[in-house]
Amino acid sequence: MNRVTSYSIYPGQTIYIPSSSRIYTVKAGDTLYKIASASNVSLWAIQQVNPQIKQINWVYPGQVIDLPASAAQKPAAPAPSTAQPSVGSYATQVAQIVNQERQKAGLAPLTLDAELSNVAMAKAKDMIAKNYFDHNSPTYGSPFEMMRSFGINYTAAGENIAKGQTSPQAVMTDWMNSPGHRQNILSSNYDSIGVAYYQGAWVQLFKK
Repeated sequence: MNRVTSYSIYPGQTIYIPSSSRIYTVKAGDTLYKIASASNVSLWAIQQVNPQIKQINWVYPGQVIDLPASAAQKPAAPAPSTAQPSVGSYATQVAQIVNQERQKAGLAPLTLDAELSNVAMAKAKDMIAKNYFDHNSPTYGSPFEMMRSFGINYTAAGENIAKGQTSPQAVMTDWMNSPGHRQNILSSNYDSIGVAYYQGAWVQLFKK
């Protein structure tokens, strides 16, 4: 088994995969999210078999970790997508309303970014699964740490969250009536947006 006393992995290190002949060497720029996506396993599953890894964004070359055996039996898959058609529809509607508000303010529209929306969905699901409502996730850390751990590069970033609203218009009305959330929506610092809705939890992520 992988005997590691550090809380991180690092490039150049060999990773042993149980019940599989596949050996993985962590490279510069790797994150656990990238490893999980390439192996078609979840971050949760990796953390379950590697209790020594406390923070998913602490990675460096050389650490040995276990990946679930199922990783070697399945082809690589893209990041999880929203299973319900209404989720994608809600995300699109929220982005459209955001750009309507920005147009009223004389601002350029934001591009709805699929990768950023995947991160937003992970945050929304995490809030429901862990029963919390906060910008800081017990799983992923701050929104900025979470974006970096998912391989999202940015020069400016922000997050809006909400819970309980039943439609895109309802959540946008609440956000626009809140000075801090409105500031993110109408900021000239961003050019991209990610949106997710999951079981009553709403997340907007902004970046440039």
